[in-house]
Amino acid sequence: MDLKSNEPFWLIKNGILNSYPSLQEDTECDVLIVGSGITGSLIAHQCIMDGYNTVLIDKREVCNGSTSATTSMLQYEIDAPLYELKETVGEEKALASYQACSDAIDRLEEISKSIKSNAGFERKKSLYFASTQKDSKWLYKEFEARKAAGFKVEWLTDEEITSRFDIQKNHGGILSKQGASVDAFTLAHELLAINAKKGLRIFDKTELTKVDYKRGFNLCTLSTSASIKAKKIIYCVGYESANMIKEKFVNLLSTYAIISEVDKELWKKYKDVLMWNTSSPYLYMRTSDDYRFLVGGEDEDFRNPQKRDELLADKEQKLVKSFRKMFPDHDFQLDFSWAGTFGETKDALPYIGAHPDFKNSYFVLGFGGNGITFSVTGMEMVSEWLKGKKHKLSEAFKFGR
Repeated sequence: MDLKSNEPFWLIKNGILNSYPSLQEDTECDVLIVGSGITGSLIAHQCIMDGYNTVLIDKREVCNGSTSATTSMLQYEIDAPLYELKETVGEEKALASYQACSDAIDRLEEISKSIKSNAGFERKKSLYFASTQKDSKWLYKEFEARKAAGFKVEWLTDEEITSRFDIQKNHGGILSKQGASVDAFTLAHELLAINAKKGLRIFDKTELTKVDYKRGFNLCTLSTSASIKAKKIIYCVGYESANMIKEKFVNLLSTYAIISEVDKELWKKYKDVLMWNTSSPYLYMRTSDDYRFLVGGEDEDFRNPQKRDELLADKEQKLVKSFRKMFPDHDFQLDFSWAGTFGETKDALPYIGAHPDFKNSYFVLGFGGNGITFSVTGMEMVSEWLKGKKHKLSEAFKFGR
C-alpha cells in the first residue's frame, strides 16, 4: 500500500462498506440508539433480537468514529490488574468484571459465526510481559491472582519468552489462553446491514441536537430539522460523552498506531498471539488478518484533534524504534499510521447505566483497552434495563460510584 496518513487503516482498507440516508421526516420508535460504531451496532443487534422498534443515528458516516481507529485487541484483561482491582472495587466486582470480559470474547465469536462474518475474528493467546525487573514482581502477583480466579494462565520466564517469541529485554510474563482479534469496523458494518434487513432503521449525517423529556418518552430534535419520539434513548457515543455529562468521569487520552507492509514471515510468527507490556504507557502488538503487524501505544493526554495529529510523525518513529528494540531479529517496514482518542476511568471499568440528568436514557461507554468486550456486556445490561431488571454488574459500572 505504501501509504502514510492519519486516516485509520481500517477505513482506508475497507472503504465505505455501506451508506445510509439522513433522517428527513419525523418518526417514532421504542429505542433510539445514538452512535453507530461497534458499540452501537452491538446494542442495535440486541434490541432487534429483543423485538424493539429501533432507530440508530450518527452525526458522521456510520462506523467512522473511534471504531475506524480501534486496534481491536479482544482481551479479558482489564487495564487495572486483577489484584489491584480487587482492592479498589472489591473482590466480587473485580472478578465479575474480568469474567464478563472473558465471556464477551466467547459471545463475539458466537455472533461472528451466526452472521457468517468476514471481519476476521481469530482466537489468540495473550502475552503480558514485564518491561522491568521491578514490574516482574507485581506481574507475578497478578499471575497468581488470575490463576486463583480460574483463568487459564501460565507464567513464562524471560528466557522462555525470548525463546518462543523473540522478545528481547523482557522480565517474564503471563501467557493467557483467552484472547482474540477482529476487524471491528467491518464487524460493525456487518451487524448494521444484517439488522437493517430485520427492521433496524439507520440514519447517518443525523445529529441529535436537543432532547425534551416528556411523560413516558423523549422528543429528540435532529440537525436535519426532523424529530424522533423515542420511549428510550441509548447513548453509544464513546469519549464524546465527556462533552455531554457535566461531571468529570473520564480522562481522555490520545493513542497512536502503526501497521507494517504485508510481511507473511513476521505474520506467521505472531499470528496466534496478542502482546502487550507493563510500560507506562504500555505498548501493544498484534497481527492483522491481511498479513501485517500492528504496533500501538505512545499514549498521552488528549488536548484536541489537531494537536493529537500533529504528533503523528514523531510518534510513528518512536513506535518503529520500540519494535526494533524489542525484536532486533525482525524488520518492520512502516506502511500506515494513525491516531485515535479513547477514555480512561479512575478504576479502569466502563460506565454503563442510567444518568440522573438524562431521563429515559442509558449510556454504554466502554473506554480503555476493553471497549469492545465491555460493549458486549453492555448488550446484556441494556436488554435487562429495557425489561426493568437490574444486571449483576450495574453497581460496578454505574455513574457516581
